[in-house]
Amino acid sequence: MEFNTLITERYSCKKYSGEQISEEQLTAILEAGRAAPTAKNSQEQRVYVVQSPETLAKIDELTPCRFGAPTVLVVAYDTNNVYTYPGGKRDSGAEDAAIVATHMLLAAKNAGVDSCWLNKFDPDQAAELLGLPKNEEVLMLLDLGYAAEDAKPLPNHTSRKPLSETVTRL
Repeated sequence: MEFNTLITERYSCKKYSGEQISEEQLTAILEAGRAAPTAKNSQEQRVYVVQSPETLAKIDELTPCRFGAPTVLVVAYDTNNVYTYPGGKRDSGAEDAAIVATHMLLAAKNAGVDSCWLNKFDPDQAAELLGLPKNEEVLMLLDLGYAAEDAKPLPNHTSRKPLSETVTRL
């Protein structure tokens, strides 16, 4: 898919058909995440694929926002393997995991899979409920599946501020 078309047509799907995505589509999505840049190429991302009914039920305990997606990716990062920026105030963990997640979200659309970035959940509760290692911080959940026939973008999906409100030339 042409990139500008991909980024304008992709939307946060809020209703899925329930049909499972193919293994080939999932692999393409995961490979896109693997190709994402990370600070110092630390590759501290950890991606957990959730497809079993038992673990999807745990996701449903965490958030009301699975929307019937048959696959959920849990994107986390290893807090022991991050680059700390000069000044020591920030590290690369959350931003690197966000880059990985964004690559996967766009790759999903390119593969014909709908998605939704979820952040309405408690990351600590997610890590505990899913039994993740103590050194891993959950950044987000990524719903994956096929949109239901009546699914559509939110009314404000195409509303964007002009560049003059968000960009400053120095």
